[in-house]
Parts: sequence; structure tokens; C-alpha cells
Amino acid sequence: MSFDRSVKIAPSILSADFANFGQEIRAIEDQGADWV
Repeated sequence: MSFDRSVKIAPSILSADFANFGQEIRAIEDQGADWV
């Protein structure tokens, strides 16, 4: 059995500006987040 030991970046949405949520998600995706 092999394991994937690569690092994954998953920022929290709890600190997002929910008034501009779409823009916030695009910004973290543009910066290379693996998961939201």
C-alpha cells in the first residue's frame, strides 16, 4: 500500500468576507489552494 505524502493547502472559509464570498473563493483558488 502506498501513501500520498504531498502537502495539501485547505484554507478555512470562516475568516472570509461573506458579502463578497465568490470573490474570496476565487482569490484563494488563484493562490493555489487545493481544497476549500
